[in-house]
This record gives sequence, C-alpha cells and structure tokens, in this order.
Amino acid sequence: MICFSIMRRASVADLRNHLRRISAWIEDGEAVEIVKRGRAFARLMPIAEPGKADKVDFQAQRKRIWGSRVFSSAEIKAMDDAELDDENPLKSKTCCR
Repeated sequence: MICFSIMRRASVADLRNHLRRISAWIEDGEAVEIVKRGRAFARLMPIAEPGKADKVDFQAQRKRIWGSRVFSSAEIKAMDDAELDDENPLKSKTCCR
C-alpha cells in the first residue's frame, strides 16, 4: 500500500534542532505533524488571520424585504405554523409513505 502525505512531518528532535526551518513552513501556510517515537501526536498549523467581519444591518434588510408593513399576531402565528410544518416531514401531506 502506497500512502502519500500532504502534510509535512517533523520529529521532536527536528523541532528542537531546526525550529527556524519548521517555523518557515508554518509561516508559508503549511501544517506540520509532530512525530514522537514514530507516532504522530501533535499538529502545528498557522493561525488564521482574523478578518474583519462585516456587520449585517438586519433592520435595513427587514425594511428592504417588508417595507413598513406590520404583521398582526395571527399572521405571525400562521407563518410560524407553516414554517414548522415544512420542517416536520411526518406532518406533510405529500409524504411518500
């Protein structure tokens, strides 16, 4: 059986003696599997850059979709019931049983 490993491997001794080279691999975006006595026991991976997440303006989305419409409690209950019926296939009348 031929096994190809995409991940780089380094022993504990390699890590101790060649940290500069191994850290360069990690800085280049590669994950490194650390091997101790022939068995992998740890994985070093680069930290993902924390990207600035865009904030979602839910109020603007709601206005874009519904405008200035205000729903009555009966309409909201009907929408909730319809949504729950869609999620439960056993209640569906079109089930193929």
